[in-house]
Amino acid sequence: MDKLVELSLLYDFYGELLKENQKSIYEDYILNDLSLSEIAEQQGISRQGVHDVVKRCSNQLINYEEKLHLIEKFQRTKKEVSRIKELSEQMMQSQELTHLAEIEQLSERILEDL
Repeated sequence: MDKLVELSLLYDFYGELLKENQKSIYEDYILNDLSLSEIAEQQGISRQGVHDVVKRCSNQLINYEEKLHLIEKFQRTKKEVSRIKELSEQMMQSQELTHLAEIEQLSERILEDL
């Protein structure tokens, strides 16, 4: 996965756990695509200070995912729901119930994860 996309996803899931100042800097860098220099000027801190905050926040967010696995569970659930949708569409087109057992298994796995 692209590093920027991964960091954005981490922020979507765990960003509220950061302090307000950290969130502001991280959002500007990751989501708003501002340079370290631009953020430093806005925040009244050094470019190195901004870099340190971004790096610290990234490490914190990665650490949260390593412990909680919310993104991993979300992606697995999304994949399984997509498979259920695909099987359901196939069943509707063919009017056969051949995929019903797989749909049931996928549904059970999703419910267990929740």
